[in-house]
Amino acid sequence: MKVVIAGGHGKIALHVERLLAERGDHSVGLIRNPAQEADVVAAGGFPIVIDLENVGAAELSTHLTGADAVIFAAGAGSGSSAERKDSVDRGAAALLADAAILAGVRRYVLVSAIGSDAGAQPDHDPVFAAYMTAKQAADEDLRTRDLDWTVVRPGALTDGTGSGHVTLATRVGRGSVPREDVAAVLVALLDEPRTAGLSLDLVSGRHPIADAVSEAASVAVTDDPSSDVGRASEPDSSGA
Repeated sequence: MKVVIAGGHGKIALHVERLLAERGDHSVGLIRNPAQEADVVAAGGFPIVIDLENVGAAELSTHLTGADAVIFAAGAGSGSSAERKDSVDRGAAALLADAAILAGVRRYVLVSAIGSDAGAQPDHDPVFAAYMTAKQAADEDLRTRDLDWTVVRPGALTDGTGSGHVTLATRVGRGSVPREDVAAVLVALLDEPRTAGLSLDLVSGRHPIADAVSEAASVAVTDDPSSDVGRASEPDSSGA
């Protein structure tokens, strides 16, 4: 399997690259800063330097040739402006979808944020409100695409060691989840085509990841955008 990851130097992406390499799959990490190349290589990925805020879909699509799937795990980062929340968290996600369609890559897994369906809330500060608005728009855009998409909405992200146990469902309560477990879920979702067309919340839980993904794929779900849960955790650097 060949997987192209937008935000290839993000903490989640580096975990994904390691997991794919360990099982003999090939990952391509799209990064903006050449200084990040060595980290991607060390994780087992192949880095490509490209600025998703300043490239067209046609050019980006050339880097997706032969891929089996794409993952959007990029983010403007917690210290970025409201404008970059839109250009990266929404705009780059849409750009990757455009490029995937041009390249003939149907599988697209989007890392979003818990509560994204509800968008910005009155108690959000302006920058976080912009972040949630961008995530909501990215989710909604992807759902309109003729792609085999899955939206994953993690709770508060942590850097703790993954437990390998999660709760994965259309709606879950408040919670956090290690980035390592998020990465493992992303890889498991790539292996489960029945999860295409699902939007899933993700927090730590008691179900082994393989079981959680299998159950999510098996259960008929109805996504209710009016129900908000928890507070998302924004990536703390470019990429999640």
